[in-house]
Amino acid sequence: MSVSHTTNNSIPFLDLVTPHVELEQELTEVFLKAIRTAGFIGGPMVEEFEKAFATFCDSGYSVAISSGTDALRFALMACGVKTSDVVVTVPHTFIATTEAISQAGALPEFVDIDEQTYNLDPAKLAEYLEQQCTVDEAGKLISKRSGRPVTAVVPVHLYGQMADMDAILELADRYRLVVVEDACQAHGAEYFSRKQSRWMKAGSMGRAAAFSFYPGKNLGACGEAGAATTNDAAIAKHMKMLRDHGQATKYYHDVEGYNGRLDSIQAGLLHVKLSHLAKWNTQRREHAAQYQRLLKSVDGAVVAPSEPSWSRAVYHLYVVRTDDRESLMEHLKKAGIGTGIHYPIPLHLQKAYASMQYSAGDFPVAEKAAAEIVSLPMFPQLKAEQQARVVEEILTFTSMTGRKQVEHDSTALSTATRRA
Repeated sequence: MSVSHTTNNSIPFLDLVTPHVELEQELTEVFLKAIRTAGFIGGPMVEEFEKAFATFCDSGYSVAISSGTDALRFALMACGVKTSDVVVTVPHTFIATTEAISQAGALPEFVDIDEQTYNLDPAKLAEYLEQQCTVDEAGKLISKRSGRPVTAVVPVHLYGQMADMDAILELADRYRLVVVEDACQAHGAEYFSRKQSRWMKAGSMGRAAAFSFYPGKNLGACGEAGAATTNDAAIAKHMKMLRDHGQATKYYHDVEGYNGRLDSIQAGLLHVKLSHLAKWNTQRREHAAQYQRLLKSVDGAVVAPSEPSWSRAVYHLYVVRTDDRESLMEHLKKAGIGTGIHYPIPLHLQKAYASMQYSAGDFPVAEKAAAEIVSLPMFPQLKAEQQARVVEEILTFTSMTGRKQVEHDSTALSTATRRA
């Protein structure tokens, strides 16, 4: 994966230099303000960013937190997830999703993804709840696999596209589950809720949601940062205590908490960038549409991502599929084009979760996707001519592999004919 400034000779997977150079004066002013006021932790810069980000997400409250992982962990804890609970999520996501679940004291259990969107498949969630769970005498939903109560579900809005939230929320209501959105890759993504008859933002539909501001995200900090959103004042208050050692007021600790505060400089930098995020997301969507048009010439050898009618994705990543991923990536690398894989091994097959005793074949859609996906260059400043060259190289690769296959088939046929 290539992450750098663009040059005439290469196309990076991600350009983190250009936007910071463009905003250098505004970003520098944030740092100067912090050192002139000694406002390093908490204070107006954090509060102003929290208000602005809540407004951006159409949510009632935003709580700035030190990372997306802690944002998800604190959101789960504030929503009532307890030690020994089960939280259902997908195996096709970054490990931070399940780390947050485990670090909240709960056990992650998985359901498979939808092959078109790569997000949680509501039909598979329904199957899990109906067939892999039972209800005990107290009316609690119990996982047959672990014997633990199932209390929450974490849909992951992967690659910048929201999961099918209406269907997920309907199941959650039926089974009395808390829904916490993992929106770490979906800043500004929208979902048309048939139930609400309106477009809704990522981070506004669940009981709470978590966002990451890792530098490469659509809204990225200049370091580690995250935030959680909610429409519930009590949950917001609880998350604020959890991030600050459980303090309700200074030195008065209502609960045992953590050090999960976001520093003022990062909050200020994020606030500057937030005013540009809508434009950047629009540029990403335009680039995605251009890729879709260009990839039609590849004739199915490389499959473009699918965006349902109810989705307005923000394309944190532009992920395609191919049967010969490693060869394609090597070809693009030689052409000076950066790529990535998000993610090569589903979580249920990771060594870290061997004790959970999942096996290959348990989640076939996620496993198949993980073997075929490749992320192409995607960032707001990506140029049309760069995209054209990316697809030209893909076309060159598919033409070469097509010719090799024809030659192989011809040789095999000739050999068979001679033997006959």
